[in-house]
Amino acid sequence: MTIARRNVARMREERAEDARTEARRLIRDLLGEERPDAGVLLREAGAALGADRVARCAELARGAPLTRRSTELAALAGLLVGTRDLGGEWWRRERGGKLPAPDEVLRSATAVDPWTDLTVLEMLAAWIADDVADEAWGRPVAATDLNSWQAEDRVELPEDAAPGRRIVVSFDAGGRLDAVVVRRPDGDLGSNLDFDSLRYSRPAEAQWSWSVAAGLGPHRLDEHPDPYTQPVDAEAAGILRGWALRHGASTGQAGEPWRVRGDVIAAIERVDWMWRSGEWFAWWRAAAALADGASDRLAARLEEIAAAP
Repeated sequence: MTIARRNVARMREERAEDARTEARRLIRDLLGEERPDAGVLLREAGAALGADRVARCAELARGAPLTRRSTELAALAGLLVGTRDLGGEWWRRERGGKLPAPDEVLRSATAVDPWTDLTVLEMLAAWIADDVADEAWGRPVAATDLNSWQAEDRVELPEDAAPGRRIVVSFDAGGRLDAVVVRRPDGDLGSNLDFDSLRYSRPAEAQWSWSVAAGLGPHRLDEHPDPYTQPVDAEAAGILRGWALRHGASTGQAGEPWRVRGDVIAAIERVDWMWRSGEWFAWWRAAAALADGASDRLAARLEEIAAAP
């Protein structure tokens, strides 16, 4: 590896550690945990949500692929903080129209519009993150996305808009920022997004921070047999571990030869693939298929690895 590539790799590792440090700080502030742990999360959630709801959440998390389990548990962290903020009544309150009570969604395990692209736990976490944001800052007047940093005239103004007024804009689940109404030189009203006002509700912060601080796992949920102890394809494991070592992962990050799914999950977490160069995405897809026991996907993903530089 050249000096330049080593420097880039070091910078990426530093950014990854910065993100984890910030996530651990938020988890400590929001949940009082020094180190995120699935058992502690379930215990704390049980006190806030109730045993039956948490048992159902744990059941849904167990049913997710192992590479998705941390995402499901992160959603539970958001639900824990949101329930503390809004109270248990949030789960029982019907919304009318196409939105049933959250309890009904949890029981049926069926996501509803506009969150059908999410899992049920992710949907509920997004729902409560938005509700807490509305409670804190009022309902948003408009919505936008942050794929562009253009500030001018990104939202439709309400009829009562006036120069100097700030209007609340949503951009993500639990994410808000302000748009400041201005009068343009031609006399028309416009708006400028105030990116310095960007903020997230507490459930959204908890969801992100638990996911980053806790990492991919293993996150055991009192299962028999333990899915993390299931053996993996030895040949595929050797190919993927060897590829990681050749492309910059240290022996400590790659770990000992992978024999079970838990070995693969732990290695994926240690190598910080998201902070590396683009060819690592193909490696992640293959390693995830191996960890999830998705033999139908694994062969195709190994072909991608073979085609990668």
